Amino acid sequence: MSPEYAFHGRFLMKSDVFSFGVLILEKITGKKRRGYSEPDRNLLGHVWRLWKEERTVETIDTALGDSYIIAEVLRCINVALLCVQQHPDDRTNMSSVLSMLAGDSTLPQPNQPGYFIERKLHSTKSTSSKHESQSNEFTITLLELC
Repeated sequence: MSPEYAFHGRFLMKSDVFSFGVLILEKITGKKRRGYSEPDRNLLGHVWRLWKEERTVETIDTALGDSYIIAEVLRCINVALLCVQQHPDDRTNMSSVLSMLAGDSTLPQPNQPGYFIERKLHSTKSTSSKHESQSNEFTITLLELC
């Protein structure tokens, strides 16, 4: 959910761009946007911190094995970070996303993503011991643009 929708109930064209960026990061990292043990961190904050420390490779899900080209995955992470900017005007548009993913354009450096800090609800009592398992698949598809 984009910050402008979460905080103000406004849905804009670039709200979908934000969601697309989150989806890319979830697929590459194998992690959900929420579910981090530190209350001041989330998926966007985690990826951003490692990006700034030039340790982006550490965000890639080990379940992907060696089935990817590192430069393409790093490009996807860069594009995703451009999609999840705080202000809608700072986000790229989907036409540019396609061009950047296809390798047809130079990638600008992203700024700190939006929604960097999230609040967590804490429960004092657990009513279930149910454990969930999830399998993620990730495919990189390059579109041939005419």
